[in-house]
Amino acid sequence: MKNALSQSLLEDKARLGEQDAYLFNEGSHYRLFDKLGAHYCSRDGVLGTQFAVWAPAAEQVTVFGDFNGWDKSVTPLAAQGSSGIWMAFVPGILPGTVYKYHLLCPGGYRVDKADPFAFYSEEPPKTASVVANLGEYQWEDGEWMANRYRFNGIRHPISIYEVHLGSWMRDLDGNFLTYRELAHKLADHMRLTGFTHVELMPITEHPFYGSWGYQSTGFFSPTSRYGTPQDLMYFVDYLHQRGIGVILDWVPSHFPSDEHGLMYFDGTHLFEHADPRQGFHPDWGSAIFNYGRHEVRSFLLSSALFWLEKYHIDGLRVDAVASMLYLDYSRKAGEWIPNIYGGNENLEAVDFIRRFNETVYREFPDVQTIAEESTAWSSVSRPTDVGGLGFGMKWDMGWMHDTLKYMARDPIYRGHHHGELTFRMVYAFSENFVLPLSHDEVVHGKGSMVEKMPGDDWQKFANLRLLYGYMFGQPGKKLLFQGCEWGQWREWQHDTSLDWHQRQFPPHAGMERWITDLNTTYRAEPALHNGDCRAGGFEWVDCDDAPSSTLSFLRIGDDGRFILVICNFTPVPRENYRVGVPHGDFWRELLNSDATVYWGSGIGNAGGVLAEAEPWHGRPYSLTLTIPPLGVLFFKGT
Repeated sequence: MKNALSQSLLEDKARLGEQDAYLFNEGSHYRLFDKLGAHYCSRDGVLGTQFAVWAPAAEQVTVFGDFNGWDKSVTPLAAQGSSGIWMAFVPGILPGTVYKYHLLCPGGYRVDKADPFAFYSEEPPKTASVVANLGEYQWEDGEWMANRYRFNGIRHPISIYEVHLGSWMRDLDGNFLTYRELAHKLADHMRLTGFTHVELMPITEHPFYGSWGYQSTGFFSPTSRYGTPQDLMYFVDYLHQRGIGVILDWVPSHFPSDEHGLMYFDGTHLFEHADPRQGFHPDWGSAIFNYGRHEVRSFLLSSALFWLEKYHIDGLRVDAVASMLYLDYSRKAGEWIPNIYGGNENLEAVDFIRRFNETVYREFPDVQTIAEESTAWSSVSRPTDVGGLGFGMKWDMGWMHDTLKYMARDPIYRGHHHGELTFRMVYAFSENFVLPLSHDEVVHGKGSMVEKMPGDDWQKFANLRLLYGYMFGQPGKKLLFQGCEWGQWREWQHDTSLDWHQRQFPPHAGMERWITDLNTTYRAEPALHNGDCRAGGFEWVDCDDAPSSTLSFLRIGDDGRFILVICNFTPVPRENYRVGVPHGDFWRELLNSDATVYWGSGIGNAGGVLAEAEPWHGRPYSLTLTIPPLGVLFFKGT
């Protein structure tokens, strides 16, 4: 009875009505995944699969696969009025069936296409789609989902661990682990190191593994390299049950030109602009979505909601937003077309982005959307009703570039570039920022994070601990790429596992423990996360001591308690260094990056310092401190 009822519900849900076609053609159908694609259901009591595909210019569409001997002529789809959708119910086709569409297009052009709405795909290099029943998984993350708003809000601690699943860890023979295997190993590692969320580099199906997932053909299909859709559901479910959020990289900015994909889908430029000045991306050799086409907007918005609904994803990090916003992005004069007002803003993309954020937050108010946006576009993470783009957060690329440039300098010269550290506070609260040290900073000859640091091995690790401590002290959410938590020596390579064996050696073990303690303290102390995105959560103590290359500042919690952070960017210990504080009593040393457990030299303040009633830095009390070389200290006032 239960199975019959579920099949009846599937049948009703998959039916394409006139209202569905109208909303799709209007650009406001956000759940096309319930209608288009391959749906295992029943018709008049007969089990089978309903196929539906949008191909308005096609003259004929058939579905073919292992169920009919790959014969392209025997299983036609029928046009559904003027909607541009072709559909057929084929009895007897069960989940696991492999299929493609064959399209006869104007001028006699014929092409075989994967299903744009496929829920599952063959493992590359194969390119066919696979019928999948997503309703087979039983979720057990109800407690997480009911309380998710507590973990995703900007007043709560968010420390993100960015992961590329294919290279995070492999088996002893160098083969991929499955989603289920990765779930257990990744959850254990994240609970050890204290991150609150994992961000998965794109797992939407992609033919070229070397694209890291950013050249996607499967906007509704998780890559089969690591398992089935149910395996991915288990991955998310397992992490949720252990208190870990899952963010997905989502790429609505472009798609690859592989013949089986979206490009030139029905013999016309259906998903992309026809003019290469608008429809071709010069950096990536890929196609750019036509955001002005109603059906394309429906397609992309449906993709976004699909991952949030079907896979319980907790946030979408939107890749390459700047490339969407600007018509002249990476183009020279004459290679782009101005908008109707003569400007370089892509007005259709701006409208789409705003609609995307409005739709996501209306349907899932407890998730986050995060923009990877590298320009000074105003109000990226501000609501649309005040002129913003509507994202929840934005990557602070300026902080990343300035800070890494500063940290790469020999300490003897850092005093002349002090502004590279302090400039951020001019704009730090103009957006809800994430401070990213991402995969992009440890590839293509840029070197690993520890390699970027100057000095001998000890100084390199001390500098890196200082960088991480400075990041966790600064206002803003945190993001760190895999392998950086223990200071992997070599830069990231997508086709091999991380160097997990390094963690046994003292410098790396100390680095990983430092990250663990930073995460633990960040999560435990409201002063370090309540005010990540508001000006009242931060105050400079002294930002002008360029000769000593030191910085000191306060983080302030909703409860009025203070955390004092002091950074010394030189290898010279600073003894009897006086720092102003807002009140007396004892200030406990919470963290010291130079502690011996982190492979430091052990210089510190014996656990804390009693404040003196001597005004300093415009404050009524002060501390006399010993600041370790290339070190950062966190103090909590009691």
